[in-house]
Parts: sequence; structure tokens; C-alpha cells
Amino acid sequence: MKIILAILIFSFIIIFHELGHFLFAKKCNVKVNEFTLGLGPTILSWGKGETKYCLKLLPFGGSCVMEGEDEESDSDRSFSKKSLWERFQIVFAGPFFNFILAYILSVVYIACIGVNDTTITDVMENMPAAEAGMKAGDKIISIDGYNVHFYNEVSIYTFLNADEDDYTVVYLRDGQKHTTTITPVYSKEAGKKMLGVTKTNDYQKVSPIKVLEYSVYEIKYQIYITLSSLKLLFTGQVSMNEVSGPVGVVSTISNVYDESVTSGAFYVFINLTSIAILLTANLGVMNLLPFPALDGGRILLFIIEGIRGKKMRPEIENGINLVGFGLLMVLMVVVMYNDILKLM
Repeated sequence: MKIILAILIFSFIIIFHELGHFLFAKKCNVKVNEFTLGLGPTILSWGKGETKYCLKLLPFGGSCVMEGEDEESDSDRSFSKKSLWERFQIVFAGPFFNFILAYILSVVYIACIGVNDTTITDVMENMPAAEAGMKAGDKIISIDGYNVHFYNEVSIYTFLNADEDDYTVVYLRDGQKHTTTITPVYSKEAGKKMLGVTKTNDYQKVSPIKVLEYSVYEIKYQIYITLSSLKLLFTGQVSMNEVSGPVGVVSTISNVYDESVTSGAFYVFINLTSIAILLTANLGVMNLLPFPALDGGRILLFIIEGIRGKKMRPEIENGINLVGFGLLMVLMVVVMYNDILKLM
């Protein structure tokens, strides 16, 4: 059951991404030859119109294959014959739909459980926050200029920026803003640097308007985590062995299910929704990276085309995308191999 749930969640996120490409291709009158979920051999296909819908053997990945996208076509409805603005819309729509899905899921998530805001429950004695004058009941607004709205953001910011010697913290007390500098100390017990503030896991329901507002903050938080994690990866602070691919994602979802199921169906739903928000926001960000074969790589080529005022030769563009796709496949194999080793 848990494996099926994991695959369904992962597949739904991918198909929603491809749906963005599909709908905008139709909007711009581009012929879609094939709309696919999965990779590998086709196990099921249907459709009597111009578009063939396919289900592939491996439920990881998907595609929206458009006329004239990666090959020459004389059709007036080919992707390559459309204006720069139309092609940009079609390509950008995939990641954009990931963010739309993340927002919808965030609305559901926050409406169900509420918000654990940044109001401090307690300040530990003889710790940096207490020495800086902070008290229980203070509400943290920002750290080093990064605005925080959930207590998780406080924790993740200090974790991702553990190499900093001190933090500039802005907080509210009795409606008044205060600014202080806190120098964190390393705790052997916790295994990390600490400010010396605590917060109970206390979620408060908010108004419908606040639900919509906090859902935007949730997307911002997820994008921040993804970009910060990429930064740690590229600077060598996180190794490739710690990166998870489709197999690792399914394993994580399965673990979350196991940990939640004893608490009841509601907690399974909430925790899986939280994972889905992270995954779809992550997919949106990753697809916007300016790497060949990714949506971001195509958008970069569109920008170059706009600056040059003319199209890149099709064989060059296709060659770039082909090389990028090959490198992505190699990376996927490496990541999946690491995922399998972790499971073993």
C-alpha cells in the first residue's frame, strides 16, 4: 500500500508538470504527438485524436512530445514555428504548474493544521539569545534580513548558515520592533550551533485569508531550502551520496507513511501532503536550472535568441539538448545506484 501511495504521489507531481506544457502547447496551437507518464517501454497507450497518451513501464518521469520540438517539421503547428514568446510560455508552464500545485497543497495543509509561527516559547538561561536580551513571547521577524514566518524557518536558516559567527535578529515585543546580534554556541548534545530559544510544536488555526497568505510563505520556504541545498552541493558541503533520486523519494515517502499510520489516516494525509509540497516545489526549481535538456536550459537558449535577434541553428540547439539529456541520464543512474545502496 505504501509503495503504491509513494508512486502515485510521485507520478501525480510529474503529470501535473507535463500538464502545464500540454495545456500551453494547446493554447498556442502546437500539435502534441504524445503525452507520457513514465520511462522505458510502453505498457499502455490510447487516444484516437492527434495525441497518443502513453503509460510507460518505469513510473519515474514523463514527457509532452510536441511536433517540431526536437526535429525538423514543416507543419504550421510545430513548436519550432511558433514565436519566441509562445515557445517561452510552453516551456515555462511546466515548472510554473509545479509551483501552482505546491501552492494548492499548501492551502490544504495549512487549512488543516494551522501555523507554528515564530513566537518563542522559552529562552534558555546563560545562552546567546538570553544574553542578547530576548524573552519568551518575543516573535522573530527576520534573521540576517531573511524574513521568517514559521519556526521551522528559524531552525533551517541557522542550520544552513552554521558557518556564520553571528546573526542579526529582528523581533517583535509588545508590538515594537527590536534588533539584536546573537552569537550562536555549539552544543555537543544537539550536535549543532544553538541560539538558545525553544518553541513548542504548537500549531494555531488561522483565518482563510491568512491561509492563502501563509501558503505563499510556505512556497518561499520550500524554494529557499531547495536553492540552499543546491548551494551546499556545489560548494562540496553536501556530497552526491546524500542526494536522493526517484528510488530514494519513494523510500522516504514509505518511511513517512510507516511513521504516520499508527497515528491515524489524518496524520498520514497531512505528512504525505507535506512531502508532496516539498517534492513539487523542488521539481519546479530544479527544472528552472539553466542546464541543457531541462526547461531552464531551454529558457536560457530563448534568452540568447532574444538577445541575438535570431534563432540558433536547429542542429546546434538539438545537439546541446541531446548532450544535456545524456548527462542527466548518467546522473540519474548514479543517483539511483546510490539510492539502492542506501536501501541495502
